[in-house]
Amino acid sequence: MADAKAIFITGGGSGIGQAVAQRFAREGWRVGLADVNASGLRETAAMLPAGMVDTYTMDVRDRAAWVSSLNDFTNKSGGRLDVLFNNAGVGTGGPIAQMSFEDMDRVVAINLGGVLNGAKIGHDYLKNTPGSCLLNTASASAIYGTSGLVVYSATKFGVRALTEGLDGEWFGDGIKVRDLIPGFIDTPLLQGPIEGSNQNIREVVQNAGLELTSPDAVAEAAWQAVHGDAVHTYVGKTAFRLKFAAKWLPGKIRKQMRRGLATPSDQ
Repeated sequence: MADAKAIFITGGGSGIGQAVAQRFAREGWRVGLADVNASGLRETAAMLPAGMVDTYTMDVRDRAAWVSSLNDFTNKSGGRLDVLFNNAGVGTGGPIAQMSFEDMDRVVAINLGGVLNGAKIGHDYLKNTPGSCLLNTASASAIYGTSGLVVYSATKFGVRALTEGLDGEWFGDGIKVRDLIPGFIDTPLLQGPIEGSNQNIREVVQNAGLELTSPDAVAEAAWQAVHGDAVHTYVGKTAFRLKFAAKWLPGKIRKQMRRGLATPSDQ
């Protein structure tokens, strides 16, 4: 199907990336999957129609890998790149004073640097496809700075800023720029450790009585974001509650953060 629309997804080996791949594949799209996890790529690819999926084992920090992967994928898609989904990310957290510099640098390099790489390198491919869209995964922690996850939160604020800025910068190129702002998503990334604690993110979420959102709900939101006009698409009750609180109850959310209520999302 040389005329099929095409989406390239980073973090496609699990979670949100896997669900989005399935959602777009149901609409007849060709799917490019990128991830550092080769077995995860094989698992996702097996869920998609044969002949309509291509996989790329790559690290979003590797700019040469971005170029070679997008060149190969667009050659197979007949030159199309209708959507580039900048989704890959890591969820390492904990108070910044207790994080190692190694972990801090890794979160910044993947969650923000990888998204910047995808945007800059992906621009020309998107520009050559009329009506194309850059879709980024931000987070509910991009609504209000998140205590206990400040490095993660800072990267997601950066993703939000990138989305808003490029929405204007790329308007003349005919490229839409959108992001997803999900709350807690029920995927394996919630098993990620919290520095200085014997708990993982999932346990903190459950103890706080917060709700999890399914990856399928995020995938549907991704479909709507690509085809809609809103720059930011909020997903899940936690994201909407934080959005409301940040606007109307800033004092209350400030007190919550002082008690260490963390609100990450999940790729």
